[in-house]
Amino acid sequence: MKNRFLPCSRKAISAMALLASLVMLGGCFGDDENWNGKDISGLMPELAFELTGTSGDTITAEQTDGQIRLLFFGFTSCPDICPATLQKLSRAVKDLPTELREDTQIVFVSVDPQRDTPERIDSYVSFFSDRAIGLTGGEPALRELSKRYRTTFGYDEPDAEGNYNVSHSGAVYVFDREGKARLLIRPELSVEDIRTDLVALAEES
Repeated sequence: MKNRFLPCSRKAISAMALLASLVMLGGCFGDDENWNGKDISGLMPELAFELTGTSGDTITAEQTDGQIRLLFFGFTSCPDICPATLQKLSRAVKDLPTELREDTQIVFVSVDPQRDTPERIDSYVSFFSDRAIGLTGGEPALRELSKRYRTTFGYDEPDAEGNYNVSHSGAVYVFDREGKARLLIRPELSVEDIRTDLVALAEES
């Protein structure tokens, strides 16, 4: 059977184009000298969402207040971007001092609600980290959330077996304890780069 998921990275080009404009804008206002990631302070709205958690209950951003949150859009059938990113994030969080690790949350938002049930997402995120939560929702809510953070996603036409690819960005948005957007983690950053930024952000407050 032909693997319809392999183009995932190439399909992310349109989403990354939107992020490129943000990065250029950030160069005018952000100060990256103290960060490995891109400083997006003041360039993005505060964290806000109302989605479905892995228990089937509604989860809001307010329920995660007081923690540093790493927001990432993806889908569980993704062959490359999602597992690579979640593995990197989970390693960075695992390497944090205990008190900081317990105050850090990876927030994985599936943009493939047709296939990604709460149970499937729960199994997926639990494989990577006990500090990760999985969320999804109806497509309108997911579109609204992705637009809020200046990214997008899209679906290919399904093949004869019903398989289809989902294009999405590989960027991770980091929000501080107050829910303010602070950093954009790009795919090329190392585990150590990410961990260093998380420690510095946590120690601010």
